[in-house]
Amino acid sequence: MPAPLLAFLVVPLLVIAGAANSASVSDTSATISITVPGADDVSREKVSYDCGKQTVAVEYVNAGNVSLALLTIGDEFVVASNVISASGARYTGGRYEWWSKGSKDATLTDLMTDDQTPVVCTAAF
Repeated sequence: MPAPLLAFLVVPLLVIAGAANSASVSDTSATISITVPGADDVSREKVSYDCGKQTVAVEYVNAGNVSLALLTIGDEFVVASNVISASGARYTGGRYEWWSKGSKDATLTDLMTDDQTPVVCTAAF
């Protein structure tokens, strides 16, 4: 029986002491690799979104049952992981929830604000 195929996700992360899921963007960076058992391929898609007063750059990274959204929100970099949702693809990381609905629309919610009102985002193709 052949050994299971492994896929490697290489994710550039910013090195900031004490930052678990998010960090301010700077010139310092590091690379991590994640072995995903049973995955034979890694797919990546970069999309830029217009979110009202700001642009959010997203790189979707998928391998097997692992789905990540790498978000650049202003000067902050966030690694968000796919979580259960009724519809669309919902990701959470740090203080943010990113919910994409199809290939063009998404919402961004700062979970640390009082009202937690989602900002509507549209892909800028």
